[in-house]
Amino acid sequence: MRAAIYLTLATLFWAGNFVVGQAAMKTMEPLQLTFWRWALAAAPLLVLAQLVEKPDWRAVLRHWPALLLLSCLGMSAYTLLLYSALGHTSALNASLVTAANPALIMVLAVVLLRDRPRPLGWAGIALGLCGVLLVLTGGELERLLTFSIDAGELLIVAAITVWGFYTITARRLSVPAITSTALQVAVAAVFLVPFAAATGAGLPATAAEGWSLAYIVLFPSLGSYLLWNLALKRTTAANAGNYLNLIAVFTAVITVALGQPVTVPQVLGGILVISGVLLTSAGGKAPQRPRSSKSTSSPPSPSSSPAEFRPR
Repeated sequence: MRAAIYLTLATLFWAGNFVVGQAAMKTMEPLQLTFWRWALAAAPLLVLAQLVEKPDWRAVLRHWPALLLLSCLGMSAYTLLLYSALGHTSALNASLVTAANPALIMVLAVVLLRDRPRPLGWAGIALGLCGVLLVLTGGELERLLTFSIDAGELLIVAAITVWGFYTITARRLSVPAITSTALQVAVAAVFLVPFAAATGAGLPATAAEGWSLAYIVLFPSLGSYLLWNLALKRTTAANAGNYLNLIAVFTAVITVALGQPVTVPQVLGGILVISGVLLTSAGGKAPQRPRSSKSTSSPPSPSSSPAEFRPR
């Protein structure tokens, strides 16, 4: 029960990132919000990593090339693309398209890692793709023929593609989850300093901007990671991964509560996307025949669980 509460709250906070991020984009710039999110979250995450995981920092820092690449992909590029998309599309649309991440990651794994999904996995990918196309076109599928998809939807597709490459890269990194995240956040904050200075990305100028930034730093950036990893100590990664489907559900609930309309294509597309993710997870990768009877399987690295699908 405690793990279920932790996972539910973590996904609720991540859903809030879509809604609050969309509101913040009305007066803030994507680079401004991205920089201050990571700059303010870096030190608390490093402290959190030390308290929860107590890593061997010297051994962890030997992975600095991979951590640098992951920071550029997951913290800088993905977050910039996500907030840029939220300036042009709804939080619900963004969350529904993001929900197709596991299916996209499976496709990338097939292309780059030669993974072999079962037929059920391919069915899930196809179903999820249909749902995404329904959301992207608003039910007007003829828009695909004229390439008249809005900029916001294209940006969120670019964002989840970047996250897919991030995940494929992260699978090879054997560093504790919070420690890895904390170092990536710290690197991103330092990396973005000259760009933030050049563009004049100062602190929020209004109370509304300040509260938006405070929420994003405290809840999606700190609270969700702590709750998620505490939950993983009490339940399996596969079970935790199923809770990620709640992000789109919570985003829809928050959207309705705020009085924003939800369209039929969004509802149907969301059902298809989530159903596709469940099928994809059930299909998985085809079992490999062992090379010899003496071979043993090593435990998966921290980056190979469904936790890596989580949004930032």
